[in-house]
Amino acid sequence: MHIQWYPGHMTKAMRMMQEAVKQVDCIIYVLDARAISSCINPKFDELIKNKPVLYIIGKSDLVEQEDIKKWTKAFSQQGKNFIAADNVSGKQRGLIIDKLKKINAEVIEKYAQKGAKKSIRAMVVGVPNTGKSTLINSLCASKKTITGNRPGVTRGKQWVSLAEGVELLDTPGAVPPAFEDQQKALHLAFIGSIKDDIVPYDELAIEIINYFRQNKTQDFLDRYKLESIPEDNVEAFDKIAQNRGYLLGKRGYDYERTAKALISEFRGQKLGKIMLDFPEEEKEIL
Repeated sequence: MHIQWYPGHMTKAMRMMQEAVKQVDCIIYVLDARAISSCINPKFDELIKNKPVLYIIGKSDLVEQEDIKKWTKAFSQQGKNFIAADNVSGKQRGLIIDKLKKINAEVIEKYAQKGAKKSIRAMVVGVPNTGKSTLINSLCASKKTITGNRPGVTRGKQWVSLAEGVELLDTPGAVPPAFEDQQKALHLAFIGSIKDDIVPYDELAIEIINYFRQNKTQDFLDRYKLESIPEDNVEAFDKIAQNRGYLLGKRGYDYERTAKALISEFRGQKLGKIMLDFPEEEKEIL
């Protein structure tokens, strides 16, 4: 299976961000905790190279905290500014605002010496469906941006002002124009950062089965009441469909329903809290 997805609106989004970055003081780079390495878009390198960057490890409640600690240790060792956040509760709101002020302390002080108060302008970037808009909403304590659980919801730039003297620019999610690493593309498909109609349900479901043959197998067996995961994927589908009662009468098993259930339950943590990327697998994290 080869994954390729780069719709026209992403080209426009990158052009917009290249212009908008001239207007901002810093970058908020949102990463999905389930697939941190896969969420790094090399096309953002040019955007962030001359700006202070705050990495938000979002959706951190969807993975085991012991796994998050591996990443926070790696980020600390590299001297990266970061905060692990769950994106929804808003518990990290104060930490994020304080960190934004800290990484912009130099420019704030420069304005202060002139007797002026500087409003921090931050551009929020990330691949689709990492939770950029949800993060902004939690910082605003109200829904001022459009959110959704599918990639490509945010299409244009949106400015949002916070009372603490911070302005946030929400931007559309963008993936690389080409995936040199298909494993990372697959991980993005797993977490819903690539449109579902790009990757056939059955093929993605088979990849999920393959994942659980090698990782957290017992969780998968318990969920689908299996004694083992058959090596033959058709047989695996048959057993899962049979145990779930996903039948088409005399026509056999409902493979489409089975595939959609596998994908939905993976993303909904019904199969456990899954982290797909680990820092030790990377020569250089970011």
